[in-house]
Amino acid sequence: MKYKRIFTIVIDSLGVGAGPDAKEYGDEGSDTLGHISEQKKDLHIPFLQQLGIANLHPLDHIEPVQEPMGYYTKLQEASAGKDTMTGHWEMMGLHITSPFQTFTDTGFPQELLDELSRRCDHRRIIGNKSASGTEILDELAEQEINQGDLIVYTSADSVLQICGNEETMGLETLYRYCEAARELTMKEEWRVGRVIARPYTGMHKGEFVRTSNRHDYALKPYGKTVLDALKAEGYDVISVGKIKDIFDGEGITEAYRSTSSVHGMEQTIELAEKDFHGLCFVNLVDFDALWGHRRNPIGYGEELERFDERLGRLLTLLRKDDLLIITADHGNDPTFKGTDHTREMVPLIVYSPSMNGHGLLTEGKTFADIGATIAENFDVKMPEGTIGTSRLQEIK
Repeated sequence: MKYKRIFTIVIDSLGVGAGPDAKEYGDEGSDTLGHISEQKKDLHIPFLQQLGIANLHPLDHIEPVQEPMGYYTKLQEASAGKDTMTGHWEMMGLHITSPFQTFTDTGFPQELLDELSRRCDHRRIIGNKSASGTEILDELAEQEINQGDLIVYTSADSVLQICGNEETMGLETLYRYCEAARELTMKEEWRVGRVIARPYTGMHKGEFVRTSNRHDYALKPYGKTVLDALKAEGYDVISVGKIKDIFDGEGITEAYRSTSSVHGMEQTIELAEKDFHGLCFVNLVDFDALWGHRRNPIGYGEELERFDERLGRLLTLLRKDDLLIITADHGNDPTFKGTDHTREMVPLIVYSPSMNGHGLLTEGKTFADIGATIAENFDVKMPEGTIGTSRLQEIK
């Protein structure tokens, strides 16, 4: 074992240029980070810059540094798809060969909606389209409240989302409805990666606010992951943000829900001040949910700046036997067509105060190199059927 604690931070959707198979997904020319730097001319991310982000990927107005603190490279996605679950599951060793079902263009089948309505106290289902969560509330929430209907919608991800007013419907009822939806969507032709409860407050258009009581009902990973292997060997596996939901709790020993990406970094900083032995796995979702899907490169850049400020604080707390890994799970270029994720390479940045070297690593063929590196560090055997190549021997 080289490192006692490993912090793996996923900047959700921070792609660094179209993957080699981007054409198959209609994503040629996508470049989340590059296009953000073009749009936000005053982008200021000094700590990412010191770690080597501009050495890895050319950025407007941000120069490479002569002596970067970290090692860096790009990783390709081996799995089929470009969604959150695929990206995270692959990081921890799983190779997904069939993408999850999406209903972005068609909405959900009427047969599914009829059965869902029956199980949800016969509420009439409204929505049933791909939409922004805030926009669909402005459009339909008053009707849901006043007529007792049920807003069901989807997005570019493999998700079924149900809205519920915390005051008029109540959280427990909303969660019960989502549990029914999760059971229904285990059927092969309806199977989605996640069912998401989307609670909100407010009574009138313009007043609606989504709350932090969101809950994801995910599929369980189809096989054992590095998280399971770590837990089985007695190591801490600490989840921050939606990691626990993505893996449906499998392999997690301790979990912290975040209200925002800033909050997620604050929680990570607090954990860095404590003692543990194992992995702290962090997802920062606002980059994707608030800025990528809403095609707002300036907001995305500002979120990166808020992250970078807290990254600076985290760096001061890292011990010599700590390893920091910064990566992403897919792209979501806010300057690209549509509102879908983009099939991109993701960054792999690694740093420890004990490192003597720095620079460019060989490009990886799979996100699973991350899980393989973590497993080798803790001398844990990769589960049967997993993929990935450890980079531990490359980082000195």
